[in-house]
Amino acid sequence: MTDQSRIRFPQFYITTPQPCPYLAGHYEKKVFTHLLGDEPISLNNMLTQAGFRRSQNIAYRPACDNCTACVSVRVIVDRFRPGRTFRRLTARNADLTVGLRAPRATDEQYALLRRYLDSRHADGGMADMAPVDYVAMIEDTTVATRIVEYRLPHTGDADGPGPLVAAALTDTLDDGLSMVYSFYEPSETARSLGTWMVLDHIERARLLGLPNVYLGYWVDGSRKMAYKTRFQPLEALGMQGWSEMTPPAG
Repeated sequence: MTDQSRIRFPQFYITTPQPCPYLAGHYEKKVFTHLLGDEPISLNNMLTQAGFRRSQNIAYRPACDNCTACVSVRVIVDRFRPGRTFRRLTARNADLTVGLRAPRATDEQYALLRRYLDSRHADGGMADMAPVDYVAMIEDTTVATRIVEYRLPHTGDADGPGPLVAAALTDTLDDGLSMVYSFYEPSETARSLGTWMVLDHIERARLLGLPNVYLGYWVDGSRKMAYKTRFQPLEALGMQGWSEMTPPAG
């Protein structure tokens, strides 16, 4: 476990307000710090458990005026039981091969990311991500992280790995896996690859003996984030710490 007594607390900063990407008419501010110093891995552990998210060597969390809609959530791995829909999805993707890779960007990954962004998030904050930005997102890190690649089977007599259809940048923490960012082939709609990657991470955490899978922020009122409440039981971080979250009605 993280020895917090060894961690030298860094300087924290506040961003200027920007339009909120989740709630129309709202503005967001973030508190952030740099994951540097002598114990970046321990610092990332501690801050993730405190509701921060990671982007390259920066850890951040919302610090918005008069709004607490962003809630950190994590799946309780040993109590998660996939229902019929999730079991069918697992069977549908049983032909995929999964590989753990060092945090090194590839042209194949970036091409997949571009298809994903152009199809699903053409108006989002990452829509203009260039190759150099992707390299920084993957490789600028001082913590324990990997790229999880999901591939289709070989076709015909082709040599080498099958086509890449999904990928997740994932941190390994003392108490779980944190899904930093994931993307997938938008044309493979029948596979529900975004959901499938979460299911796969839950099973991977179970095999590693890790109790949680961190899914980032659930935002009440945001359709983009509603899918996270499907993975029950889910814990949410509140003023009194982590506690089981009551699924939203409907």
